[in-house]
Amino acid sequence: MIPSAPEAFPEDGPDKVFAESLQNGEFRLQQCKDCDKHVCYPRLICPHCGSQRLDWVIASGRGVVYSTSIPRGMPEGDYNIALIDLHEGPRMLSRVVGVPPEQVAIGMQVEAFVGSVDQVPVVLFKPVGASI
Repeated sequence: MIPSAPEAFPEDGPDKVFAESLQNGEFRLQQCKDCDKHVCYPRLICPHCGSQRLDWVIASGRGVVYSTSIPRGMPEGDYNIALIDLHEGPRMLSRVVGVPPEQVAIGMQVEAFVGSVDQVPVVLFKPVGASI
């Protein structure tokens, strides 16, 4: 049986909670109380089992580069866009910083931190052990 959808999106919905966590310097993921799987990006309903019982947990920050691409000729210069397989299971779109974009490689071990892009807090990644 599929649970019914929430009546309306709450004012303090998951996107707002995620953004506030980033403003506080914390990278949080949702974790389903019913199937125990992690969810990224924030949602009202677990995409794995349909449960509405999602809690917030601090992410480990560990991940592996699944794929990477470099947009060229951008006004801000070349940078990478990467899909990161998080240790907890979800795959997340982000950037790997701290190394030239050409050095970001599939299989690279990375760790998350809260940085900013255009003065907006976001989750970024750096190679494990790199200092930013």
